[in-house]
Amino acid sequence: MAAFSNQSKSLTLSSKGNFYGSADFLSTATPTRKQNPDPRRRPKLESTVLEELVDVLRIALSRDDVEVVAVNDPFLTVDYVRYLFKYDSTHGIYPGEVSVLDENTLSVDGHKIKFFGARSPVDIPWGASGVDYVVESTGVFTKVEKASAHLQAGAKKVIISAPSEDAPMYVMGVNEEKYSADQNVVSNASCTTNCLAPLAKVVHKEFGIVQGLMTTVHATTVTQKTVDGKDGRLSAKDWRGGRGAGQNIIPSSTGAAKAVGKVLPELDGKLTGMAFRVPTPNVSVVDLTCRLEKNASYDDIKKAIKAASETYMAGILGYTEDAVVSTDFVGDARSSIFDAAAGIGLGDGLVKLISWYDNEWGYSTRVVDLIEHIVSVVAAKKN
Repeated sequence: MAAFSNQSKSLTLSSKGNFYGSADFLSTATPTRKQNPDPRRRPKLESTVLEELVDVLRIALSRDDVEVVAVNDPFLTVDYVRYLFKYDSTHGIYPGEVSVLDENTLSVDGHKIKFFGARSPVDIPWGASGVDYVVESTGVFTKVEKASAHLQAGAKKVIISAPSEDAPMYVMGVNEEKYSADQNVVSNASCTTNCLAPLAKVVHKEFGIVQGLMTTVHATTVTQKTVDGKDGRLSAKDWRGGRGAGQNIIPSSTGAAKAVGKVLPELDGKLTGMAFRVPTPNVSVVDLTCRLEKNASYDDIKKAIKAASETYMAGILGYTEDAVVSTDFVGDARSSIFDAAAGIGLGDGLVKLISWYDNEWGYSTRVVDLIEHIVSVVAAKKN
């Protein structure tokens, strides 16, 4: 769990240890944001670390306007947190200095970070730490009622870094402007929804989407098994999900496409999809096949997406015509990178659109972006 502070405000992030689109750091283009040189006005981040949160922390620490103040994880020791933060098999070794000061304090480049080990959100000392904003990324407390336990512990806002059945859902670049300062628990959706929604928004705006089918070819996630076995979270209802991740391409369900209807109501009921889990460690790709209202050529669609990527979607939606493959997007902070060379126009308004995403780094960047957006909205309301 992690927390940001703005003036007297703080923000907390809570993570499940391995993101669905793990919290990874800045890489390519990111949205422009106002820098605040006054350290007293920087949002403070408190976090629960597993692998996913490590990435969120790296991103937060890379920003001048964010201060990380604490981490909560009931299953790790502070020296193991230091190890996970320093060494990342996908995104590399952290270049700075990371050390353990004592059993409750981690130091990153001279910056002290508190370490908590509470098992329940209500027992985490957010209030005593001056935390206002919490990011709940455990994957456990995804409903408003459960996530609200952080509010009982003294936090003012909770951002769920996963889809939620009942929390308002926001995707940066798509509908974050609808956030209201009186909303205390919100969701950042999933990494796949963050990839699909910006693409769908542009295409629907320019050409109209009648209906669409999405397939995400998704990198391995922490819930999968290294060899065949019973997965307590998956295989009871999804036998294929318990098969060896390194040996198989595994069909799986996903609510990412339907979730687009929550952030773009005009597409509600028009999109659905599925996933294939593949034996790669990171970077996934969305295949959106849709029928359009306007009978546009594929070149017309490419031009519209390219224009959006250079203007109102800059830093969120990317565009490339290069002969790229998945590893070319490791560390890319954008939510969605449209692959113009991979798509197909089938005529009669039927098109196949391909877009890549670093399901860890890109998503984690959006988590921090959403927090900063919420901080700004709350501050504006008070002013």
